[in-house]
Amino acid sequence: MSLQDGLNALQKQQFEEAVQLLETFCHESSDRQSPFYIQAQMALARAYRGNGQSDKASALCQSFSNHANPEVSEWAKSFLTILAQDGTPQRPSSESAHFSQKAGRVEQAGVKLIMPKLADSLAFASSFTVALLLGMVLVLSLGIFFIVDNDNPGLGLTISIFITLIVNGLAFFISPWIMDLTQQWLYQTRWVSLAEIQRYSPEAAETLLRVCRERQIRHPKLGIIDDQNPTAFTYGSLPSNARIVVSQGLFTYLDADEIAAVYAHELGHIAHWDFAVMTVASTLVQITYLIYLFAREIGAKSGRNNKIKDALSMAAVAAYVFYLMGTYLVLYLSRTREYYADHFAAETTGNPNGLSRALVKIAYGILEETQKSAEPSRLIEGTRALGIYDPKAAATAGTAYRITSESQRIGRVFLWDLFNPWATWMELNSTHPLTGKRIRALTTYAEQMGLDTEFNMAAVIREGHKLNQGKLWGNFLFEAIVGYLQWLGGIAGLLMGLLLAVAAKDGTAVLGVACLGFGGGLILRTLLLYPDFERSPETDVFTLMCDPYASPVRGRPVRLTGEAIGRGDAGYRFGSDLKFQDRTGMLFARYASRFGALGNFFFGWTQVQSLIGTPIIVVGWFRRGVAPWLDLVQLSNNQTTVNSYHRFWSLLLGMGAIVLGIVLPMWLRGV
Repeated sequence: MSLQDGLNALQKQQFEEAVQLLETFCHESSDRQSPFYIQAQMALARAYRGNGQSDKASALCQSFSNHANPEVSEWAKSFLTILAQDGTPQRPSSESAHFSQKAGRVEQAGVKLIMPKLADSLAFASSFTVALLLGMVLVLSLGIFFIVDNDNPGLGLTISIFITLIVNGLAFFISPWIMDLTQQWLYQTRWVSLAEIQRYSPEAAETLLRVCRERQIRHPKLGIIDDQNPTAFTYGSLPSNARIVVSQGLFTYLDADEIAAVYAHELGHIAHWDFAVMTVASTLVQITYLIYLFAREIGAKSGRNNKIKDALSMAAVAAYVFYLMGTYLVLYLSRTREYYADHFAAETTGNPNGLSRALVKIAYGILEETQKSAEPSRLIEGTRALGIYDPKAAATAGTAYRITSESQRIGRVFLWDLFNPWATWMELNSTHPLTGKRIRALTTYAEQMGLDTEFNMAAVIREGHKLNQGKLWGNFLFEAIVGYLQWLGGIAGLLMGLLLAVAAKDGTAVLGVACLGFGGGLILRTLLLYPDFERSPETDVFTLMCDPYASPVRGRPVRLTGEAIGRGDAGYRFGSDLKFQDRTGMLFARYASRFGALGNFFFGWTQVQSLIGTPIIVVGWFRRGVAPWLDLVQLSNNQTTVNSYHRFWSLLLGMGAIVLGIVLPMWLRGV
């Protein structure tokens, strides 16, 4: 009788058959110290538990609790805690909302799934990102050494390579402990046993044990942060010292199978080693920024030696350019690894629908907690790149889930993610793929398993194909041009001025015509980006979220009725922006004083606090990006009316440029 037969029966949850097969294999095994015998005994304990024979499972684990192999001993002790807690009722998620009807899952975990063509190869993304970042650090290190007139360039090369390797090596290996100290200081992370996780989700604990055994990786260190904003993240340098940290809010807003799917997602980061790659890549980006600061500082102190000063200035510029490039490379890698972790979770749990629900509920939880707090969460802001979900995107999916438990209706908000060209463009600045794209990938996994899907993404795709593609792309291209109208106008004016100068043999009008073009372009740009708001229609946040043609550039005039629930600036007590909420959702309302930054500060200091918690009516321009927002025109309640002036300075500057374009040629001729 083969071991594989017993493992296959266990995987299919045919526990009685698995017990018989594994007992037979163990009885016939002659070498009780072989890894195959130990694997069979561990599988047999799981089969006993599944078959309702907890006493036998407990006895088997007791025999391994003092095993010479520390991995086996640790597994046995962890499994004993699960057995001890099997009779403990699960804590209810009192604050969580529920889907009206959940889509199912497969009984068998470990199904192989084909990833849709939504992401590049994770290995390619990882190697490409780290290789380029290493190259950047190396080149900049060489540049710093070569500009000091080293008489032995070979020695400079050797030293620079050595320093690069040492710095990156140290950063790689000590970063988990630095993160531990940071987590403890900022969020008071407490480290817990598997038993505590099991109380919230027995399946999550089982998944942690099973995946670590199957992938032959050490059980990660488990942490919980006492914060109701739901999130989860993984960090470390090697799988052997990985940490998985979740917030208390994850257990509040998610059901047990959804919690297990989140832990499986985080285990995917460990199994793929991508969390370690992110640690290296992020460190390298920071090194490039430190080199930029170093070169800039040394250049400023170089005195009158223009040769060295110019060289250091060039090195500083190059370092900053590399820093920006590196940031986008890390973002690219971050998005790719999230797709692969989602795929891993779907395969190991057989529950892609559970992860789909988890993502939407996490968005809902972030939105709910944001509405309860006067300031954005320090945890959510500080762990944005590490977390399972981009909090900036929470308003969209969270708003949809807040007003309806019908998952098919929620899918409408994903039209913008999947079909609007601005979505693809703005995703470049995001640490995570857009929610609609992740849900679409998870839906394909459910379809491969023959399951009903949680979100009818097929209907969303069909509706998306019916959208006016000419309008979508026409708007995108037009708005991309509109965003630079002032510069295009200035260039056109400059060229026209040069032609006039050649024709009239008089160059005094060149700069004047360029100013006229710049000013005219700026005024036209402002009028197009901030259209007439006198007839702003009454609407609500959810309706705006479902608009697939919405743009982050050209605003849509709207009127909303709701409440000011807090400041929009994280941790800034004088912030002038507001969090606005109506009956369907929340977005940020941005204020602009006619007196610029000083007026914004004064408004935040004197008026914002009195507006928080009061019913208000806002008029403004709605814009949709990864996170939606409203550029305020007017805010009013029973006591006061506040006007906002987003167009004021642009129009003033445009008119000033036109006046300058008229006056400048006359002044030049007079001179």
